[in-house]
Amino acid sequence: MSRKYLVKPILRTLLLIATMLGALYFLQDSLLHFPEPIEHAAALAVARELRLTPWPDATETRGWLRQSPRTTRGTILLFHGNGGHALHRGWFADEMETHGYRTLLAEYPGYGHRSGSKDEASLAADASATLHALRQQFAGPLFVAGESLGAGVAAAALARASAGVDGVLLITPWNNLTSVASHYYPHALVRLVLRDGYDSVTNLRGFMGPKLVLVAGRDTIIPAEYGRALYAGLGARKKLMEIPGVDHNDWLSGMRPDKWREMLAFLEGA
Repeated sequence: MSRKYLVKPILRTLLLIATMLGALYFLQDSLLHFPEPIEHAAALAVARELRLTPWPDATETRGWLRQSPRTTRGTILLFHGNGGHALHRGWFADEMETHGYRTLLAEYPGYGHRSGSKDEASLAADASATLHALRQQFAGPLFVAGESLGAGVAAAALARASAGVDGVLLITPWNNLTSVASHYYPHALVRLVLRDGYDSVTNLRGFMGPKLVLVAGRDTIIPAEYGRALYAGLGARKKLMEIPGVDHNDWLSGMRPDKWREMLAFLEGA
């Protein structure tokens, strides 16, 4: 066989690989993030209906605060998942209010009404700034919660600013983004092109407070094995809660009142 007939298939294969690498590199933000934009005025209107107030104010709104006479036990900061926007988590503020906590639903840069980049460095820096400001404003226990992508953001924020944080709740999380990406794409390609690591095991290494990992037993988006791997990689003062039979987006259906009480009691150190 002539050499030129061998070279052409090789070149086509190399071109295909290069195209795949380029697509993964430049499209990874859109593969990881699914923000839903909302005008600030419209967001303020929705927040009023949900009994949420803009925080720290209506001019520079970094998140949405629920506070009432019933919220006396401390503060919980929630970083939501990779889709929609923070106002879709009004139910979390409702739940925490029944247990006596004020709640801040943090909004990411590039999500909802906010502008900005959606890479790990930007989200982590913004989250740590929110943490610091929240700690300065409110006394009492402060807990950080993150759901899915938000668990990675929470861990990255704690790697930068964990002082004054009393515990962390990680819902349907991963151990690191490389592991999850390798579940969907060839591992060698992922290692070459993935810009953001979201290595929650490493990011939480210096955090000494209680760490609760909540895993959906039949998670088809972030398989439960990655949540268990995160739990295994954490240091002392940790707890694993697994909800059998639920998928990534319906874990809430398995959260009975006693589960919420068990979760909060662990975080409080009771």
